[in-house]
Amino acid sequence: MPRKLSLVIAFTLVLPLGACGLFESKPSQDDIARTFLADFAGGDTAGAAQLTDDANASKALMDKVRAALKPTALKLDATASQPPSGDTATVPFNANWNLDKGRTWTYQGSLAMTKASGDWRVHWQPEDVHPKLSAQQSLALTVVQPDPAPVLDRDGAPLLAPTPVIGIAVDRKQTPDLNAVATALAAALNKFDNSITAQSIIDGATKTPDGQAYSVVNLRDSDYQSVKAQIHELPGVTFATQSQLLAQNKSLGPQFLSTLRTAVNAQVAGAAGWHVVTKDAAGTTVADLAGKDPQPATSLTTTIGTGIQAAAQNAIAGVQQPAAIVAMQPSTGEILAVAQNAPADAQGLIALTGQFPPGSTFKIVTGVSALEAGKVTLDGPLPCPGKTTIDGRVIPNENEFDLGTVPLRTAFAQSCNTTFSQIAAGSLTSQQLADTAKQMGIGADFTVPGVVTVTGSVPVPTSTVERAEDGFGQGKDQVSPFGMALVASTVVKGSIPTPTLIRGTETKVNTPAQQPVPGPVLDSMRQMMRAVVTDGTAKAIRDIPDVAGKTGTAEFGDGKNSHGWFVGYRGDLAFAVLLVGAGTSSPAVVVGGNFLRAVK
Repeated sequence: MPRKLSLVIAFTLVLPLGACGLFESKPSQDDIARTFLADFAGGDTAGAAQLTDDANASKALMDKVRAALKPTALKLDATASQPPSGDTATVPFNANWNLDKGRTWTYQGSLAMTKASGDWRVHWQPEDVHPKLSAQQSLALTVVQPDPAPVLDRDGAPLLAPTPVIGIAVDRKQTPDLNAVATALAAALNKFDNSITAQSIIDGATKTPDGQAYSVVNLRDSDYQSVKAQIHELPGVTFATQSQLLAQNKSLGPQFLSTLRTAVNAQVAGAAGWHVVTKDAAGTTVADLAGKDPQPATSLTTTIGTGIQAAAQNAIAGVQQPAAIVAMQPSTGEILAVAQNAPADAQGLIALTGQFPPGSTFKIVTGVSALEAGKVTLDGPLPCPGKTTIDGRVIPNENEFDLGTVPLRTAFAQSCNTTFSQIAAGSLTSQQLADTAKQMGIGADFTVPGVVTVTGSVPVPTSTVERAEDGFGQGKDQVSPFGMALVASTVVKGSIPTPTLIRGTETKVNTPAQQPVPGPVLDSMRQMMRAVVTDGTAKAIRDIPDVAGKTGTAEFGDGKNSHGWFVGYRGDLAFAVLLVGAGTSSPAVVVGGNFLRAVK
């Protein structure tokens, strides 16, 4: 028994050693293929290359392909292979490339396998990446942007449309003399944009990372052609053509249309197309392997009337001060025109968001508030002295004109500051004036797709003097031309219209609904606004039929300067004209008249 036991023990000790030597197998072609594919998919191109018979060439191409396609995810799965034929084999695989932004590329490929010295390796050839990739070729991803869809006016004419644009850039590393090139560029391009100087180009190019070009300006093709001879041969300067959404008439509200374009760019950009292609050593496309064509977006239609917009722009074109006009259709709330001249454009889109004292145009609100409260009547007599004193605050009429005692309609038409300050101080509560302003649209908060708007604000007065000053628009009241166009529209419609700019979109009203002003009150206000034009401060344009309005001279700052306002309507067209720092309302009335005469 002892001897037999020792034999068994010896045998069990020897068996494992013998098993290792006799039965250990090397990785199969499938094992090598799976490891290669996993390394390539995971970005370990060095590891994958070591499993090929040409590590340098394979790593170079794999790196180049990954850099060109920039996959956010890559899955390469080997499928069942056929038994090898001697020292060669083929291992099929499925490829799934995620190229970001919904771009997915799938295909079936195969790896050529070879066996040397008993070890399987991937026999390197470009076809191992894709079956249609040949020697001296690589892959590339091309993204094709569609032309943006146009933005149309209310009648279907283009306001903004795809336009060829040449982008001019400078690469300082390719420019032997940056100062000389910048000087030449600035001399040619400054007339298109006066912020372009030799120094601005030098500064921009210097701050741009190596290998990248500094974008100097984008020019319409016609503008580029006018300076091409001066700049085309400058060393280090490049020119790239693309399509951009631009105004078809550069003078038709540059600031407004630029703001509109920024707001709608994403909606009209369409969906970019993409293609995975093979390229030869010269960079020429050889074959299109996969992709999708670009999909243009649908055009947008605005409520802007090109004729009305042009009439507004032309009316303020010659004004030296910043000037703005906003026009609306009271029945619908559609914005018909947003016009500014160049001095106003320099301050932003003040037509829609600027905040200014309304001056006597606010007497519309004060008059409605007093009529609604039953404190006055259209023909009731009211004092209009040359000046009045309220709690120590002296309030004069313009040049202290004195009308004695006159009907409310006359005091309104002649713009008696003394009358309306006394109404606000003596007949209205602080809350009433603020509430009526909200009924007329001042303080209403809208989210209008396409633009940002601010109507204004009328804080509740905290003293009798403040209430008196608010009564003729010289307290803490602040309004925009948009806000005053809304006031005029409310007088016409009978309730605050919801403003819109892009058809098919919904404007959000972010303030509580207001009780409409009673019809009889608005009837009286319409008569008073008509009297302003027929017999009052706007009679310079009484030759224009059916116009009603209110003038306003609004002091600001130290009181030595004033804005000029004219707010009103004709039929289903409401408008607000503002001339910043004009001194009086008279120029605003002239501008308003020119605008209305031009509107068909």
